[in-house]
Amino acid sequence: MANPRLASRYAKSLLTLAIEKNLLDATYKDIEFLQAVSKVNREFVLVLRSPIISPDKKESILESVTKGKIGELTESFIRLLIRKGRETNLPEITTAFIDQYKEYRQIHTVKLITASPLSEDLKQDIVNKVKSQTHMKNIELTATVDENLIGGFVLQVGDTLIDASISYDLGVIRKQFLNNDFIYKIR
Repeated sequence: MANPRLASRYAKSLLTLAIEKNLLDATYKDIEFLQAVSKVNREFVLVLRSPIISPDKKESILESVTKGKIGELTESFIRLLIRKGRETNLPEITTAFIDQYKEYRQIHTVKLITASPLSEDLKQDIVNKVKSQTHMKNIELTATVDENLIGGFVLQVGDTLIDASISYDLGVIRKQFLNNDFIYKIR
């Protein structure tokens, strides 16, 4: 069902049109809304993917879900998807659009995983540190908590992963003990 190439093409078309009509940020908000609905409501996605439900019925369902919450450009785009039989790909198209929007605006996503929640000041300090150490100026920080880290943090910036967690350090020490790295070899 998932067709990344198709999703990318439709997302690019919508992005280009939104830029032309000077509606990029409004369209981005609309697409974020549609993505949130797709993630939260499984039935919504099942309706989109159902071959039994007619295109007219899908259009009226989508209209009732989005009425007053999305702009005219996004509404027209959804109607186009339904006419072309591509509404089944709407969740993938929303993800592709958001990725392309962030690339266009040069927004970099930085993922931070910690053992306990961080204050907003500390999060901002981390963002400022990443900005000073890299070429990235627009950073979107995604912070999550994973108690299995025990302490420390895991930071992913692009393709770079920095694992400064206690669980990682304990794993390294465990591996050294299993390899008998601390026992001198007698000849």
